Amino acid sequence: MHDLHFRLAAEADAPVLVRLRDDAAHWMQHNGIAQWKPGEMAEDHFLRRMADGEVWLAEADGAPIGAWELWWDDKPAWGPQPPVAGYVHRLMIDRATAPPGAGRAMLAAAERRIAEAGRAYCRLDCVSTNARLREYYEGAGYAVVGEQPLKDGGLGSRYGVTLLEKRLAAG
Repeated sequence: MHDLHFRLAAEADAPVLVRLRDDAAHWMQHNGIAQWKPGEMAEDHFLRRMADGEVWLAEADGAPIGAWELWWDDKPAWGPQPPVAGYVHRLMIDRATAPPGAGRAMLAAAERRIAEAGRAYCRLDCVSTNARLREYYEGAGYAVVGEQPLKDGGLGSRYGVTLLEKRLAAG
């Protein structure tokens, strides 16, 4: 059994986060999923997210195997909202080294962090054309609650996303 550990990423982890993101983008391209592109996000992206929110690193047996961003609002996808949710972005795993179930364990860790912050929902979005990812999230207990047809993800183009949320158990 692998020893999974989750910690806030530090500035020194930025190159690892870029590698994880690029590796996930390569995997998507190889599998015909039109979503992320390698090289889209550099270290400065992750450093900004660390300053504005939280970036978490997942480790197994002391080595990085995944990461995610946790935001406390998400106006581009969800519009103005009361402070009742945390928003998971860029959930990514190293498919070469991550143990089975690591993605679900990372989601569960994000959900615990959101609940500890006193928020009732974990929310996320995925590109509307990525049926495989939508099924993954639905299998983890997320419900589709809407569509945002013209999300501006900050990379110079707009695209449609499916909005999903999960009600978290009270403390």
